[in-house]
Amino acid sequence: MTQFKDRIPLPPADARKTNMACHFCIVGCGYHVYKWPADREGGRAADQNALGLDFTRQLPAMQLTMTPAMVNRIKDHDGREYNIMILPDKACSVNQGLSSTRGGQMASVMYSEGTPIGERRLKYPLVYTGDDWVESNWEQAMALYAGLTQRILDNDGPDQLFFNLFDHGGAGGGFENTWATGKLIFNGLQSKMVRIHNRPAYNSECHATRDMGIGELNNSYEDAEIADVIFSIGGNSYETQSNWFLAHWEPNLRGANVGKKREWFPDESVGKGRVILVDPRRTPTVAICETVAGKDNVLHLAIQPGTDTALFNGLLTYVVDQGWHDQAFIDEHTSGFEEMLAANRLELDECARITGLDRADIIKAAEWAYKPKESGHAPRTMHAYEKGVIWGNDNYRIQSAIVNLVVATRNVGRRGTGVVRMGGHQEGYTRPPYPGGRPAPYIDQELIKGNGMMLTVWACNAFQTTVNAETYRQVIKRRAAIVNQALAEARGATTEELIDIVYDAVKNKGGLFIVDIDLYRTKFAESSHLVLPATHPGEMNLTSMNGERRLRLSERFMDPPGIAKPDCLIAADMANALRQRYEAAGNAAMAERFAGFDWTTEEDAFNDGFRMAHEKEIDSQGGPTGHLATYERLREAGNNGVQLPIKEYKDGKLIGTEMLYTYSRFDTEDGRAHFQPSPWNGLPEVVQQQKEKFDFWINNGRTNHIWQTAYHDQHLAFRKGRYPMAPIEIHPQDAEALGIANGDIVEVFNDFGATMAMAYLEPDLKRGQVFMMFGYPNGVQGDVVTEWADRNLIPYYKGTWASIRRVGENPAYLRDVSFKRRRYS
Repeated sequence: MTQFKDRIPLPPADARKTNMACHFCIVGCGYHVYKWPADREGGRAADQNALGLDFTRQLPAMQLTMTPAMVNRIKDHDGREYNIMILPDKACSVNQGLSSTRGGQMASVMYSEGTPIGERRLKYPLVYTGDDWVESNWEQAMALYAGLTQRILDNDGPDQLFFNLFDHGGAGGGFENTWATGKLIFNGLQSKMVRIHNRPAYNSECHATRDMGIGELNNSYEDAEIADVIFSIGGNSYETQSNWFLAHWEPNLRGANVGKKREWFPDESVGKGRVILVDPRRTPTVAICETVAGKDNVLHLAIQPGTDTALFNGLLTYVVDQGWHDQAFIDEHTSGFEEMLAANRLELDECARITGLDRADIIKAAEWAYKPKESGHAPRTMHAYEKGVIWGNDNYRIQSAIVNLVVATRNVGRRGTGVVRMGGHQEGYTRPPYPGGRPAPYIDQELIKGNGMMLTVWACNAFQTTVNAETYRQVIKRRAAIVNQALAEARGATTEELIDIVYDAVKNKGGLFIVDIDLYRTKFAESSHLVLPATHPGEMNLTSMNGERRLRLSERFMDPPGIAKPDCLIAADMANALRQRYEAAGNAAMAERFAGFDWTTEEDAFNDGFRMAHEKEIDSQGGPTGHLATYERLREAGNNGVQLPIKEYKDGKLIGTEMLYTYSRFDTEDGRAHFQPSPWNGLPEVVQQQKEKFDFWINNGRTNHIWQTAYHDQHLAFRKGRYPMAPIEIHPQDAEALGIANGDIVEVFNDFGATMAMAYLEPDLKRGQVFMMFGYPNGVQGDVVTEWADRNLIPYYKGTWASIRRVGENPAYLRDVSFKRRRYS
């Protein structure tokens, strides 16, 4: 079966219609899935197709977005073939009918026989025999997994069981899967040796803001529509959260929402929105904002890399000196202000020197965002931050500096404000308490030092996304090879004998047994010994929430490939296999640790986990909110879902919360927001050493076309053809000095490693700075990132310098690839 190329079949009027939130970026746009038998099509008249549109005549502009990438043909387990169509939902408040380049291809990445995606999806458990893979079944896979886990747990303890674990919603998890894995690992195994997908430890990327009492998702997308100023720090929102920008930022910046602002704030001065963008790079977002809002309403603060903390300390000092802070709010609802201010004070001249910004631009930013308006009211400024902060120079300190300024000016808890991370993936986190302390163990370094006997890699791929990745891969592969050699000599072994053989290799010879659970055989899977096939959104029911805490149910509408299973049911199988082994051994206490996994559906896992996680939230009737959310009610709520926390279920609808902290009670024991000292600290020593030694700052991030590690995109010709290698943007004058032209293959190298990339000349870059795609399979940017991490082990992905040399050209790339500039002009 192949995807439609030259025509688009219409769904008949009786096609099955289900809801789906896009499982890529955090925005979570709403879509409708239509499914109908492949031997039928709908007609062009409005009453003959499920869309209710009259295709016998020209449709109005923007009436519908429908492309061949939105259609596919699938086959369910009963052998019946169906067409599917996945279209954006105009009634969804998130995207309002818009479709991103990622969400618009969802049908293309659904499992279909005979397509590149279908051929590469994992269908059965795979066991490595020492020199080759063999297809197996769940019974053998679980027997091997549980048997080795039990042996290590009994003899060596839980801290020899290591995990690389997802922590998110959307494609990678949802509340069902995060709960199941957490219950297995934290309650059952009680291991603390866990890392989070791109991070080398089990931690939050927002420890600072949470410690200050402010959760990182605290407003609605609508607040961007009515803000006076949008202050974006280290984000490239047009490319990475496209429809948040297009549906909610752009109308404000264009001036289309002035009337709406007057309705919201009748006593205040309102006008066209302004935007401040903090980014060393002139991104496509900067260019588009200037086009939409006009250059007079856009301020691009192109700071020196890693100096965000100094910028926000300088802004805070200036704002307080001008008296633009909210002293009454500070006195009544916060603590630690004076101590923080004394520690963070940074005068404008020094701020300008450190950041490389003009003093006048720092003052302009302060005036736009914090100076009282003509009506006397404080501006409503929404602060949005992302990877430039999250992966920046001392994550904890940068966030503290930003939130200090936000709280001092009361730009949280008021409509039109907020201090929020823009986010990468959707959220769907609910797990039992982590059994370790803070900071959690630096798992990458523990593995490099030879610790750990068994590593389970679950829906992530550190081979492409971790820091100091080249060293990490070398050690993992070397230790895995020890187990490979043992398996090669295990001819004719039973499963129990195989457990003995593997245990000896990891206990006495320094080996590492690796299990990979994923959709595809990733780079990590190639070094694994047991690979388990997981399902994908659409193949399972999955709940997640987006960047405004909007909870939705993406419904199952098709069968998974082969015998693949949802992650939550794989975790349940593991727990049940361990419970049975301990029961057989007469160890009731250990068996009890793996009880409570008698689930047969994803909804069982949701009911077991989501409700427990929200049992402390009280609804309007005095009961826990967790019981209010059911699959049935979420289906009824459709793609608009409900914003968490849920207040009540009334008149057949779930009632949610649009903005947090409107009553100025924060998430601390005393209910006050806690200011935190965060003085400017310079660059980490190892990063400074690389800066002094090598020629270029290697900025990294995403592009509009490729999602995450390209786990789907690398199998699609349209995407891989656009970027056959990791792209690296370089200024034309820097390229000329190195003899580099568009399309040349280059090597990027420093003391930590080396990687390859493909050159794209970009005049908007500063000299001495390049931009390279993060996490790409063909050119791993993490190979040249240092191992440095902050106090909570959040890495400084953005903080690396390297040199570049030309390797040569690939004539095929030059023939097939476009080098047209991506900047809007």
